[in-house]
Amino acid sequence: MPKISIIVPIYKAEAVLAKCVDSVLAQTCSDWELLLIDDGSPDGSGALCDDYAGQDDRVRVFHKSNGGVSSARNLGMAEAGGDHILFIDADDWVEPTACQTLLEALEGAGADSAGCAHWNIQPDGEKWAEPGALPAGVYGAGAIRTGIVDRLLGQRLGKPGEVLNGFIWRFLFSRQIIAGHGLRFSGAYLEDELFLMEYFCLAQRLVMVDKPLYYYLQNPASVTRNYLPDYMDTFRRFLAAKEAVVARYGLEEDDPQWRWSTCWAGLLIAIGNEFAPGNPAPLGEKRRRVEGFTLEPGMAEAIRALEPRGMGRNKQLVAGLVRRRWFGLLALMYAVKNRR
Repeated sequence: MPKISIIVPIYKAEAVLAKCVDSVLAQTCSDWELLLIDDGSPDGSGALCDDYAGQDDRVRVFHKSNGGVSSARNLGMAEAGGDHILFIDADDWVEPTACQTLLEALEGAGADSAGCAHWNIQPDGEKWAEPGALPAGVYGAGAIRTGIVDRLLGQRLGKPGEVLNGFIWRFLFSRQIIAGHGLRFSGAYLEDELFLMEYFCLAQRLVMVDKPLYYYLQNPASVTRNYLPDYMDTFRRFLAAKEAVVARYGLEEDDPQWRWSTCWAGLLIAIGNEFAPGNPAPLGEKRRRVEGFTLEPGMAEAIRALEPRGMGRNKQLVAGLVRRRWFGLLALMYAVKNRR
């Protein structure tokens, strides 16, 4: 059995996959298996995966019909044979010492999980380091809950860098915890956040290193630019799933106001999505939809009960207009922004 199972979900990744896989093949630690999950990709990704498997018997390929990133990761976890699991996205790559550094830190600390910092990479090559979820050190169950779970639960508003992102690829996970508790990904958006919340409710010992070991390619295609017509349905399902995790692990007492923060964060994304340039609806229709979002019970309660503070200037402005119900001005602001 390998020490680490590395899972890479793949869809339309022919142009970037080689850099990702080559970074795994270059690892200074050789005790790993690489599971390439071809999620029904219509390009040449599947054939490229098969080529790599033919070159190295540690590479295993699974071809499946398209079902989304969650189903691809779930298949990878079901097939994994390693003691630990590491996720990599197909357009990203890792340092040659990533597996060795994380594994040595984990075993040295007697931990079940390990985490690291990462590099943010712009398409033009600009990069900057982002710290890990926690400073370097070793953390017990209580500190994990406070430092990771509670932040994912209720601290969803703030400036970039202050809000904990649900990046699963910054961690080396215990397969025993994942398999023993039947942990799975669900959905196509915010699935990482829910997985991390539940996993770290179960983890007992986490070691963090401050080295950036992962290269995260910033994708300009996001909900702020590309319109997702079913975003609100996706958010509703996410909120219901989050409520189930909260109930399962008794997290309500940690932050009784977590729904307000979560709903505000979801609403701000929904507004940006509705006014995205890719939405073909007339401006007036976009304004009416946004107003409708704010009238949904969970959103309306969050707007009444919580005034967001400490966010970036643009989000702070949007939140202020929403609380004053100045939707016409909000629509005009986005119209000007998109024209620019």
